Amino acid sequence: MALKRLSQFKPLVVLLVFLVAWWVAPVLIKRWMQTGFYEFQAPMMIAESHLEDLQSYWTMRGQSKREMIEAGRDLARENARLTVRLQDNRALGAEIGRLETLLDLPSHPDFRYEVARVARRDMTAWWQQITIRKGRNHGIPVGAAVIYKGGVVGRVREVHANTAIVELISSSGFRMAANVVGEDRPVTYQGLLNPPFSNPMGEVLNVPASVSVSPSQPLRLVSSRLGGIFPEGLTIGEVVELTPGSDGFFQQGRVQLNPDLGALREVAVVIPIEMPTAVELPSASQEASDGN
Repeated sequence: MALKRLSQFKPLVVLLVFLVAWWVAPVLIKRWMQTGFYEFQAPMMIAESHLEDLQSYWTMRGQSKREMIEAGRDLARENARLTVRLQDNRALGAEIGRLETLLDLPSHPDFRYEVARVARRDMTAWWQQITIRKGRNHGIPVGAAVIYKGGVVGRVREVHANTAIVELISSSGFRMAANVVGEDRPVTYQGLLNPPFSNPMGEVLNVPASVSVSPSQPLRLVSSRLGGIFPEGLTIGEVVELTPGSDGFFQQGRVQLNPDLGALREVAVVIPIEMPTAVELPSASQEASDGN
């Protein structure tokens, strides 16, 4: 009878032994086991994402010819609009280059964009992150900015061989410098604890007291040049409410983020292009000493 009672607690004893062993294990072993387990399940995650893409493909193949013609017509209109926007961007880039040369200003850092598909979404109260199907083998670095057509997505937190984990701007651990449109003074944006199946929200801090906002007339919050990894002027969200802060000098408020953050299919990773370092030429005195 006693042995039967002990056998009932055997799973708990095994779990307790495992937890104690994990707690006393060195950090290097823990990191190795976590990375190994993630790399083991990464191929299955990528395969599942490819199957979803294949399912979407055959779903579209099942549409009628009329629907496909209408979709093609809409796509042609969108391509024409984007072509005009691309020409405008080139003209603006040329004008910026001319002004930088005329005023002898340093040029903005160059970036390249690595487009990646979303393989997995973890949208809970504690985890606000996505997994993309590109990683270290594609040149994705830790800490790189991630954007999409609607603005800022988040920041690369972990990088593996063929996948990377992106922390979304709705995550409570995300923080960056920002600007309210029409204000030069920088503010601070940070994520909040967002419950599942709700519109993502954030918080803005250190807003000057002169800024006013209402739900009917929200203010757009954009990335700042002080943000470092993010290009300037990308949309973060809309400030819908402001209240006086605890210090009495600044305000804080709620930021409504784009609901599309929870349904992204494709994003772009912003990777800075390292400029080649200039070769330092020897001076005349060094050449003379070398000749002697």
